[in-house]
Amino acid sequence: MALLTCRDVAFAYDGREVASGIRLTVNEGDYLCIVGENGSGKSTLVKGMLGLLSPSHGAIEFGDGLKQTEIGYLPQKNAVQRDFPASVWEVVTSGYAARSLFLTSEQRKGAEQNLRLMGADALRKQSFMELSGGQQQRVLLARALCATHKLLLLDEPVSGLDPAATREMYEMIEDLHKNRGVTVIMISHDISAATRYATHILHLQHEPLFFGTVAEYASTELYRDFSGGDGHV
Repeated sequence: MALLTCRDVAFAYDGREVASGIRLTVNEGDYLCIVGENGSGKSTLVKGMLGLLSPSHGAIEFGDGLKQTEIGYLPQKNAVQRDFPASVWEVVTSGYAARSLFLTSEQRKGAEQNLRLMGADALRKQSFMELSGGQQQRVLLARALCATHKLLLLDEPVSGLDPAATREMYEMIEDLHKNRGVTVIMISHDISAATRYATHILHLQHEPLFFGTVAEYASTELYRDFSGGDGHV
């Protein structure tokens, strides 16, 4: 069943179109990686999916009872996140802020479960600022899970992480997808990981150059050029 559908979607800034002609369907159980050069419209599309930007043309539709406010979002890492003056518990439970002002007992249990799932339960009383980059990403992923049981949007979730933390993050996302039934949409510059873990690829360059399965993508000249022959399928 379709969770999210883009129908001929376009986005513009100050009258200048930055992405157009986007047509895709993300079904329950998909793992979609969005790839492309810097400035190709990847983050713009994700912001549109979150309702942070309105399409200048077309529509983004949700199905299977999914509400836009029920999407878990892990934004690209920035200095504000790294220096956020709060405890791990406060960061994780802020994932429920859009639903209610005060935590319910069910939400507390959910936050605890998500911390355990991310292997970060022992960190709950620590300052978020004092964590390593990999630990911070685990905590932020636990926060995103507080918002959803259906769909995660991840913007470069391994950016700046060392190889070990990168591998752990990919494995956690794969577990959520394969074993927890979470549908994933992830922006990635790591074409090898994208083709290893995803079920579908969207390749953007201001407009879709490709949308389909990983196997279909791997047979294209676009994939060979973009991966430099180093992609893994």
